[in-house]
Amino acid sequence: MKFNKRLLAATILSSLFSPCLFSQDNTKELIDTESNNVVIVTAEMDDSNVLKLSNSVTVVNSETINARSAQHLSDIFNIAPNVNFSTGASRGRFIQIRGIGERSEFSEPVNYSVGVVLDGIDLTGISTAATTLDLQQVEILRGPQSTLYGANGLAGLINLVSNDPTDYYYAKLSTTIEEYGGLELSGVVSGPISDTTGYRFAVKKFQSDGFIDNKYLNRSDTNNIDELSLRGKITSLLNKDLQLTSTVFFTEIDNGYDAFSLDSNRTTLSDQPGFDRQKTNAIAFNLDWDINHQYWLESTISYSQSDLDYAYDVDWTHTGICDSLSCDSSLFGDDWWYSYFDQYTRKNDNTSLDIKLHSNHSKNALGWVMGIYFNDQNIDLTRQYTELNEDFLNQHRNQTAAIYGQTKIPLAEKFTLVSGLRFESAKSDYSDSNDVTFSPEENLWGGKIAIEYQYSNSNMIYALISKGFKKGGFNTNGTLSEKNRIFDTEFQWNYETGIKGKWLNNTLTLQAAVFYQDRKNIQTKQSIVQSIDSGMLIQEGGICPCSFTDFTDNGPKGTSSGIEIESTWQTTDNLQLYATLGILDAKFTDFSSYTHVDADQDAIPPVPVDLSGRSVAHAPNYQFVLGGIYYLTNKLSINPEIESKDSFYFSDRHNDKSDAYNLINIRLVYQELDWRVSLYANNLTNEEIQTRGFAFANDPRDFYESSGYSQLAAPRVIGLSFTKEFD
Repeated sequence: MKFNKRLLAATILSSLFSPCLFSQDNTKELIDTESNNVVIVTAEMDDSNVLKLSNSVTVVNSETINARSAQHLSDIFNIAPNVNFSTGASRGRFIQIRGIGERSEFSEPVNYSVGVVLDGIDLTGISTAATTLDLQQVEILRGPQSTLYGANGLAGLINLVSNDPTDYYYAKLSTTIEEYGGLELSGVVSGPISDTTGYRFAVKKFQSDGFIDNKYLNRSDTNNIDELSLRGKITSLLNKDLQLTSTVFFTEIDNGYDAFSLDSNRTTLSDQPGFDRQKTNAIAFNLDWDINHQYWLESTISYSQSDLDYAYDVDWTHTGICDSLSCDSSLFGDDWWYSYFDQYTRKNDNTSLDIKLHSNHSKNALGWVMGIYFNDQNIDLTRQYTELNEDFLNQHRNQTAAIYGQTKIPLAEKFTLVSGLRFESAKSDYSDSNDVTFSPEENLWGGKIAIEYQYSNSNMIYALISKGFKKGGFNTNGTLSEKNRIFDTEFQWNYETGIKGKWLNNTLTLQAAVFYQDRKNIQTKQSIVQSIDSGMLIQEGGICPCSFTDFTDNGPKGTSSGIEIESTWQTTDNLQLYATLGILDAKFTDFSSYTHVDADQDAIPPVPVDLSGRSVAHAPNYQFVLGGIYYLTNKLSINPEIESKDSFYFSDRHNDKSDAYNLINIRLVYQELDWRVSLYANNLTNEEIQTRGFAFANDPRDFYESSGYSQLAAPRVIGLSFTKEFD
């Protein structure tokens, strides 16, 4: 087989705007020609070529995942324009798209703005399980996806697609070693069972000591990573018109959580390091039935059961921190330190059913999809907290039923009208050990309308209007006043136009979109801050060891506008360049933030903070990736890359911000036909990158002066990976 540098370069890197090829172990044939590649987005109503889809979409394929040594979904988010995440856990499982999304979850029920789905299994809110085990691709859809996904698609959708069984024997073994005790072992085996049935099994284990040194305990593994993932997939052709795909998924995560330091570095003083654990068992069945030449039916039913256990050392320190310091109790007669531990144990059961009836349509004929959807989710929570006299318990059940549809209507030879609509009925039942109950019900609708102009075979312009929604909810803390107990549904209108296609003899591929989003009743988290000792309300910048009563409120209005660009350019046979760019202006236009409000205690009246005109949290004004792959020889390539992100507010409750950063990644790859070895350095210049931050008083050494604290991403990590394929 003649080695082709251009083809391999495209395979590895073109996915950074929208990947063109897949590795050889995939069953779907997505290659037209060497210079005219096709990428299929499976999250849409019908599988669609990404360059002919009227939506801003990033598709990241398996080659790019491997090239970045990505172990988890959060390791690839920075590739996609205007996608950010927060940690506050062992992984970045809280996702923001175009400045919209959540940043944490504690005892209050959370309505998520970004849905996460793996092979039809709903991982929304439990995406610590979203490892990169044997993925074909990750599809990141920006803007409201209410037709597809309803209330959890307000900001966008993350769709993970694993590899299908092959019709020939195939196996792959991979291993990676890296600094800080990082070790990955993974394997895949796939092939036919019979002429009509194929199987695929994959397993992956990743461990790392993490990047934290606990000075008090003299340990370097209190923020460790320990993740095991397994997947089995069987595809059966029951007859010539009926195919069944069965997927079984299991993950067991036993990660540490000791990420916050009183000095905002990677040295902690905790005496009770926390943890971030999850065990998920899931199963899904997908049935494709080609009824006749006019209709085909697609049905997916899934069930997942997850046990989650999250805990942290609230004070981030130990009881002897003031010994021989100015805050020593011997000087005052009182201890300045406090020692609290907080633990949240959840059981999350989720069942969903999605049935779609499609029309079989030709290029110039009417196409449509109609569907029904049902979801039943049960969450049981136990909170064990030092300050509570007894455990706090709650039960929360969500039931959602929806009908939806989408049509594609050819208007002329080059124009197509796409319209979608979804009606959703949502009901919740909540009760807890404080005798608090809620049973809200809502009927909601969202959808989209788009015009597509395919002005050449490889180039398209589109214009899109879509409406998204996120259901209202409730705050469960009984100390809140009545008006702070309920918050309203959030709505969003998205106006978007874009261009997609190939130019310069198919060597340049480009997607570009411009958008404006109008948000109403923005759901945003606020806090009442109180002194632990006196219970008094504390004004911003006060001195205290503090407790926080978190609650969700509505900010009346906000807007998001920006630009998203993704491109690859095959300049020569030896060199390919790629770039992604996100420009974002996401802000409140009318909102007073009541950071210390309406507690039922006597205190100085709190002063609201006017956030009008201020950027929303976790919404950097710009982010970009710029890189290239250059072939030194037919088998040896080098891949330098610059990744940059602007500063952003950590929260809507305070004004602390992250630092802007520029980091360098570099990879050296040697590849034969069936094996590859890669040497890489991520964050080569060892930049400090902040992924989550708080502002409050927590350090007894400065007598609890209010200060800012941040959680840091990985430092420079150097690693070596090896992959061998067998077929």
